[in-house]
Amino acid sequence: MLLIFLFYGDLYTKMKKRYKRIIVFLIAIYFVYTLISQQKTLNTYRASANLYAKELQQAKQTKQELLDTKKNISSLDYIEEIAREKLDMYLPNERVYVDISK
Repeated sequence: MLLIFLFYGDLYTKMKKRYKRIIVFLIAIYFVYTLISQQKTLNTYRASANLYAKELQQAKQTKQELLDTKKNISSLDYIEEIAREKLDMYLPNERVYVDISK
């Protein structure tokens, strides 16, 4: 009887060690899986942040261009430039040369 108890007692401790190893292994797998999924999420957020930073830079550049245009809009040089480019207006007695190769 004592021999049977010793045999099963040894088996019990082996099984207990095996379960502990399995549990530690599963926790390690869960930790690695969580780490990888968080890294993927972080990469997605970084890509979005870079995209928004580029859009912000473009918006700042457009804003600066609009502020410059606002500053120059009442000057005679700007009015003359717009009249020439968009409205095809020219000063009296001014010769206009047209490039026919275009």
